[in-house]
Amino acid sequence: FETGDVVLERRKSIQKLTTGSSELDRLIGGGVETQSITEFYGEFGSGKTQIAHQLAVNTQLPNEYNGLNGSVVIIDTESTFRPERITHMVEGLKERFEENDSDLGADNDDGVDLNPSQFLKRIHVARAYNSNHQILLVEAASKLAEELKDTEYPVRLLVVDSLTAHFRAEYVGRGTLADRQQRLNKHMHDLIRFAGLNNATVVVTNQVMSKPDAFFGDPTKPIGGHIVGHTATFRVYLRKSKGEKRIARLVDSPSLPEGEAIFSITTGGLRD
Repeated sequence: FETGDVVLERRKSIQKLTTGSSELDRLIGGGVETQSITEFYGEFGSGKTQIAHQLAVNTQLPNEYNGLNGSVVIIDTESTFRPERITHMVEGLKERFEENDSDLGADNDDGVDLNPSQFLKRIHVARAYNSNHQILLVEAASKLAEELKDTEYPVRLLVVDSLTAHFRAEYVGRGTLADRQQRLNKHMHDLIRFAGLNNATVVVTNQVMSKPDAFFGDPTKPIGGHIVGHTATFRVYLRKSKGEKRIARLVDSPSLPEGEAIFSITTGGLRD
């Protein structure tokens, strides 16, 4: 056991990572929190992978720009990582900082080198070929985090995109559900441990399946059932709106009310 004051002290070291959209940040309490798991779920094209790419860029920004000054690990289960997208987003950041006349765009002493190739160097991507491999990659990520712990850019973000794709494909039929949930449970607990040990943000994306018995409300629900629901600290449901616009709804959070935010996905990244 630890006493409440110790827990409070540890909670003080929690940081918030900006999504790039002030509306989305506001919805989730100021940004994506370290030491916890945030799940973004929605249908194909709702923006889950785009958010993951944007967070991989923003993590590398200094704390004063609501970044985490860190490196990134991405466990890619569906071959969705696109380095070109990172390049566009870094260029989008440059434009934003130039508009705001910030010194971040300049390569001076207190500025940050907004060179896309530098950003790509700090993103470590591993392709997971099945659910066992996916679980093992979290161990590998922990080793990498240990190696980079005392460097200029420690690992501060771990992304699993998508969390449930392999589990869903491999465990088919009702008879396999208990096994699947047990494996998923282990995986989620490894992730929450990673977040706590490294004061890191863990972001997972999830697909939805249709809920045929829903007469009212939204007829979709995230895959993974209660296991994912109870382990993810924040759950955000994404859906498409007109054009570049997306609607995010905070479905679950320990301390924040349910609410919605509208943001856009542009060539240069996430915006209001």
